[in-house]
Formats: sequence, C-alpha cells, structure tokens
Amino acid sequence: MEYHFNYKLNLPDDRLCPPVQNRLNYIHWLHNLVDFTAGQFPFDQDSEHEVIGLDVGTGCCSIYPLIGCATRKNWKFLATDTDEKNIQTAKQNVALNNLESRIHIQQTSLNDPLLPLDKLGRENIDFTMCNPPFYSSHDEMEKSAAGKEHAPSAVCTGAETEMITPGGEVAFVTRMIDESRALANQVKWFTSMLGKLSSVITLAQKLQDSGVGNYAVTEFVQGRTKRWAIAWSWQDRRPAMNVARAIPGFPKHLMPFPSDYIITLDAGTSVDAVDGALDQHLDDLPMYWRKDESHATRLGFTEGNTWSRQARRKIQLAQAAGNPPSKPTKIPEHVAMGVRIQRYWLENERAVQLTISWIQGMDQTIFESFCGMVKRIIGTKFQA
Repeated sequence: MEYHFNYKLNLPDDRLCPPVQNRLNYIHWLHNLVDFTAGQFPFDQDSEHEVIGLDVGTGCCSIYPLIGCATRKNWKFLATDTDEKNIQTAKQNVALNNLESRIHIQQTSLNDPLLPLDKLGRENIDFTMCNPPFYSSHDEMEKSAAGKEHAPSAVCTGAETEMITPGGEVAFVTRMIDESRALANQVKWFTSMLGKLSSVITLAQKLQDSGVGNYAVTEFVQGRTKRWAIAWSWQDRRPAMNVARAIPGFPKHLMPFPSDYIITLDAGTSVDAVDGALDQHLDDLPMYWRKDESHATRLGFTEGNTWSRQARRKIQLAQAAGNPPSKPTKIPEHVAMGVRIQRYWLENERAVQLTISWIQGMDQTIFESFCGMVKRIIGTKFQA
C-alpha cells in the first residue's frame, strides 16, 4: 500500500492480510459500473461526481475504502464489521492516513442487517461492496485447501469470523439480495466478490428468480488466483456490456441480457448516407434526442414504443387532425428506454458500423423492437 498509494498500514498478526492487486481489480470494476450509470447522461463516462459506497465486513485495515479513496478523489465510504478488533485496527489505519473525513467505520452486530443504512444515518448511497467469508464450516475450508492443485503461496492468518459464515458465501449474499429489495430506491448497485464460480451461477439464478433484470457478472484473474463478482440493481440504469458480461463460458441462460446491438453495413456504404437516414427517420419519432456530431453519437429517450405500426398510425391521425405530437425538449420523467447510438468507420473493412447500446430501461422487448426498427431503416436503404 505504501509503494503504490503512499498509505501506511498496521496489520495485526491474527487477521487476514489482504492482497492489494485483487482488491484493486474489484475497485476498478466498481469504477466502470458506477461511472457508466451515474449522474445525468454525458457522452463520456462520469468519473468526477461524488460517490458514496458501503463496504460490508471491512476487515482489519479497511482495505477497500483505502484503495477506493486513493483511486478516486471524490469517493467516500461507510464501512462496517462485527469484529471489535477489526473495527479498532480499521479505525487506526484510517486515522493513520488522515482519511477520517472520507471513511466512516461503524461496528455492527450479528443481529443487525447486513446493509444498515438507518444505523449509518444514510438515506441514499451509490453502491455496496462485500468480500464475504467463503466457507460454511471448518470441514469445507479444509477440503478446499486439500483439493488445491498448487500449495498456497502465503500463510493464511485469517480469524474464523473472516473465513467462515453459516451457509457460506451463497447464503451471505442471498441475505443481501433479500435485504436489497427494501432498499431498491436508496442504493444504485449492490455488489459482492465471490470465491467460487459455482456461487456466481447460483446467485445469478437467485437474482432471476427474484425478478432482478439488471445485473452484472465478472471475473478477476491475478496470477494463479481467480475471483468473481456479481452486481445487481433494482433501478433502470444499465451498465456497459463489457462490464456486465465478463465471465467467459458462463451459462448462457444466466448471462445478463446483451445491452449492445451491432449493425455492420456493406463495404462501400456512405457514412453521410447512413447519418442522413438516421436523421430522417429517428428525428421524426416523438423521442428526446441529443446529438454529439463530433463523436458520431446520439442519445435517445422515450416513454414508450413510438415506432410501432400502431404508434405511427396514431401520429398520422393526430397530424391529419391538426394536432401533431410535440417534440420532447428534455428527457422524459418516466423513461421506458434510453439508448446510445454510435457510428463507427471500420477502416480495414471499409464499412460503417452502428452500435446501439441499451443504457436505461427494464423492458428488453422495447429495446429489441427499437434495434429491429433501426436495422430495417438501414438494411432497406443500403442492402445490395
């Protein structure tokens, strides 16, 4: 920590010594997850806004809040732990680095909620994070160690409270999923690192069964060590696809819905012709559009499907009656779908590519319908 971040740490001999790099990977993933779904709707990710996160089970040195504060100047943390010694040493390490104004440590009890926003005096936060104990028992921990292909590269100094929890990490995160429903409007993202790929698979199924349609999965690889993470949100801001779908070979039916739809046109297609077709057809829709010509990008937001045959018929009838629908001048209060359309020129293929990204909404059928409409506009006009 001192070499990379100029932080000082005092670590007790009888608690886990957290490897920094794997923890940093988790923080970087949170950067991408939060940046892409925060604030208003800039054309670039927003990394400058203030962010408040909750670290559940912060450990003896509050490693995640320390790294989070080191990598982002506008990030602040709440941190909890049930172990009194962890609380004491975590507070000492926060004070040692003069971060008391950005990191608040709070001891909780085993009977408290895992996500105790009331006890912490917070109504809203941006994310929660957690690195729960992997194992459900001493027996499971010993069997896991015996089954490893390579001998451990370091001595494990973790206390029982850091290594074992009833039901293991799946039960721990399942409890978080259950608690998260009541905090749906107060927390943007709930996340956890996991020690087993099987746990991610089980929890992704639990999210689907719980009606969560907005979630993300990823893996972290550091040398011989692999860890995984899962995130979910009851809100409708959607992460980038490379953030949400980042586990190779993950069961297809459990992979988050693809939020990017790519259309590649025939070689020789005119960029100006594509832009003209999009302007002609999309600008006529009763949707809010914001364009950035320098980046060949447009953002669109709609209260519903305004491009279906039925919707277009209603517009035509209103126009014939002298009551054409007004063009939205701002993002609707209730967004059914938000999209980002980016146009690229593929130099090697001498071809135009459109990427339609689903950035807001909960109904995938609306997004699929919109993508199909754009494909018809482009395909009909430019196919050979």
